[in-house]
Amino acid sequence: MNELEIKQQKLKEQLSQLPSVIVAYSGGVDSAYLAYAAHHVLGERMLAVTALSASYSARDRSEAEKCVTRFHFPHEFISTEELANPNYRANNADRCYFCKDELFLKLDDMAGRRGFAAVAYGINKDDLGDWRPGQQAAREHKVLTPLLDAGLTKADIRELSHHVDLPVWDRPASACLSSRIAYGIEVTPERLAVVEQGEEAVRALGFNQFRVRYHDQLVRLEISSEEMPRALDPAMTRKFVEIFKALGFKFVTLDLEGFRSGSMNSVLVKIQK
Repeated sequence: MNELEIKQQKLKEQLSQLPSVIVAYSGGVDSAYLAYAAHHVLGERMLAVTALSASYSARDRSEAEKCVTRFHFPHEFISTEELANPNYRANNADRCYFCKDELFLKLDDMAGRRGFAAVAYGINKDDLGDWRPGQQAAREHKVLTPLLDAGLTKADIRELSHHVDLPVWDRPASACLSSRIAYGIEVTPERLAVVEQGEEAVRALGFNQFRVRYHDQLVRLEISSEEMPRALDPAMTRKFVEIFKALGFKFVTLDLEGFRSGSMNSVLVKIQK
């Protein structure tokens, strides 16, 4: 066995020890592979659950449904109300804690009512290197972390997903829409809708990996380095201006550092405990 096969075997062994499990399923590659693996091992004793709210885009929902349709694993949608929490809407550095706390409260309740033994989510080894307060909520709720426990990295998960033909195996990382709004600016359904409309418009122009970052009157576009030359074309910049002025922004900017996941976290002062 090579190293990846050993990790995969460890994942299967962990899952096989569970009587049943609910998988928090966003439709990204990590949660999709975890749902696939859990279904492969546990069959109908697993359930993938996707949380719907204003911070979850229609595109994410569509991507989530692709894997369900192809692999027929048990799946349900639920609604979460993180935007009803003033602590979440305040959009401070701990915003993700309140989102995950709401999600895991709902999943814990579902597991208890329907007899599932555990709840799991798709954190991987690479996720430990960034500011992710949602991990604290997961620990408090005793949510299982099978991918992390198996030592799987994002690259490992993409390779394993490609091997089994998961349709999202090469999908760019995609955090929730709230992660696009600069810390300290209140998260509202209206602002989330503006971000979602902007990203759909940029995607319609043919861009693949990018973010629309909301800074009140200013929008900051992050485009991948491979796609940056096309983004810098004067004709394209005029299209960006047209799109985002129509969405209500006064200033339209292109970030010359390009796309980087979690760039909003660069402004945070990290306190080591």
